Amino acid sequence: MSMPVRVLIVDDSSFFRNRIADLLDGDARIKVVGTAANGREAIEQVKLQRPDVVTMDVEMPEMNGIDALRTIMQQSPVHVIMLSSLTHEGARISMQALEAGAADCIPKDLRQWMGSSSDIQSQLREQVVALGKSQRPRALNGTPSLERNRAPLRRTERKETPSVSDPGAALAALRQRAEAANTATRRPESSHRVSSGAKIPDCKVVVIGSSTGGPAALQKILTRLPATFPYPIMLVQHMPSTFTPVFAERLNQQCNINVKEAADGDRMVAGTAYLAPGGKQLIIDPKQSDRLKVMPGDERLTYKPSVDVSYASAAKSFGDKVLAVILTGMGSDGTDGARLLKRSGATVWAQDENSSTIYGMPKSVIEANLADSVLDLDEIGTLLCRRGER
Repeated sequence: MSMPVRVLIVDDSSFFRNRIADLLDGDARIKVVGTAANGREAIEQVKLQRPDVVTMDVEMPEMNGIDALRTIMQQSPVHVIMLSSLTHEGARISMQALEAGAADCIPKDLRQWMGSSSDIQSQLREQVVALGKSQRPRALNGTPSLERNRAPLRRTERKETPSVSDPGAALAALRQRAEAANTATRRPESSHRVSSGAKIPDCKVVVIGSSTGGPAALQKILTRLPATFPYPIMLVQHMPSTFTPVFAERLNQQCNINVKEAADGDRMVAGTAYLAPGGKQLIIDPKQSDRLKVMPGDERLTYKPSVDVSYASAAKSFGDKVLAVILTGMGSDGTDGARLLKRSGATVWAQDENSSTIYGMPKSVIEANLADSVLDLDEIGTLLCRRGER
């Protein structure tokens, strides 16, 4: 049996420290090795306990979570999950945390932590385990991980598949039909091919899906793209609805392309990235292939937004004229949609294990034999950038 994931809990609230400790200690895969009530204690406890994962509150006395995070990532890098309020200010601070090296941010909503079970509690347990099993982050040498990859601001002004009208039913049917085929086509990890000869196909849209570790990965890719990038981009990042507007705004400030939170009826134009709103589904309008449609979140689907839904929509609208990219994240969201894309002749790229924060979503696509190329994150950005410069 593998060793349990060692966790340090940092929060100035004794209620939350105890609540998170009880929640995590109830999982045999996890061991809570200590707690801290402020950022200064957190820095010392990380050095002393050498945890695999830290959960950290944003707002604390003496030293807040962001300042503590920056110091930890410079001195004793470790995977950190930040807990932040579901306010606009909380979302803004969450973006700062991700830029300082946090693996992910989850909402700190008292109502979701009071009961015996909730999606957020399950998410925390699974994230802790997944991060604990992944490679530790590298020291940042005094420079936040996302800040060092930021492109300079150079612009002066803002510039036959199942129907996806019922995405829950369509993807449920797809999973049932594909289960046998998925087993038959899975290849061993030793045969995974890293392709340095990958080329961007002739396409109408680029669709990028990501989850834990995704904000950092997306920023690293998107900040490299020139304003002349010749395709529209759909972004599907697992993120709460309060966070997505702020994340889109932040990317828009940092990128040469335009980035916005997608709105129902948006016309897709080259050089613009459309971020799926949290809690919603983002598809291409079946009646107008140059427009986007934002749909209510389907309770039958685990993820809102779902990469599977957006991939399936792109397959239906554009067939082989799609480049799909699956990035770091837990679980297998994107695999069913990638299967539809491959049936339509589209191109699928998957991020490799070494550059992924959590090698879940890309691994699932690769093991289903659906990835045309397995690429390092830097290589993905380089290839996309080259097409934009033509």
